[in-house]
Amino acid sequence: MKHHIIGYTRVSSVDQNIERQLEGLTLDKVFTDYTSGKDTNRPQLQAALAYVREGDTLTVHSMDRLARNCEDMLRTVRELNGNGVSVQFVKENMTFTAGSDDPRSILMFTMLLAFSQFERALIKERQREGIAIAKSKGKYKGGSKVLTAAQVEDLKQQVAAGVTKARVAKDLKISRQTLYNYLGPVAS
Repeated sequence: MKHHIIGYTRVSSVDQNIERQLEGLTLDKVFTDYTSGKDTNRPQLQAALAYVREGDTLTVHSMDRLARNCEDMLRTVRELNGNGVSVQFVKENMTFTAGSDDPRSILMFTMLLAFSQFERALIKERQREGIAIAKSKGKYKGGSKVLTAAQVEDLKQQVAAGVTKARVAKDLKISRQTLYNYLGPVAS
């Protein structure tokens, strides 16, 4: 039975470059999500997890592309390894092979996850503080851009005509995720 190398990529904003994530790697199949990594309820991640089989390797650019918190990451890697699937993180140069429980690797992995989760929490805290300061000065202009019905219809027609979603989003000055929200679940 042939073992496959399956790639998983994720970007959450228009300015992120998905091509660089697994550049130069030979992969049998790639699953891509265009959404936040706040949890593991992402359609293409779930499809990748359902697709991989015993002996396969799930390759991800970096840990933060797969999960944002320690609990989700540890559970996902543990479940994959338990099903005979190895998990490779390219940026961190770490691979967790099914049936191999190297205590040092697990310790390093857990520490990196904890630092990553801590850093994310600090970023969100600073963001909230910045928003509060901007609001107090009357300079906060946050919130999602709401498109008119005509703009929504136009974006759907452009996408149907083959204009790239990145181009449509850029022209409307909205994120790709907002574009996908307007397109609905069939847009992926």
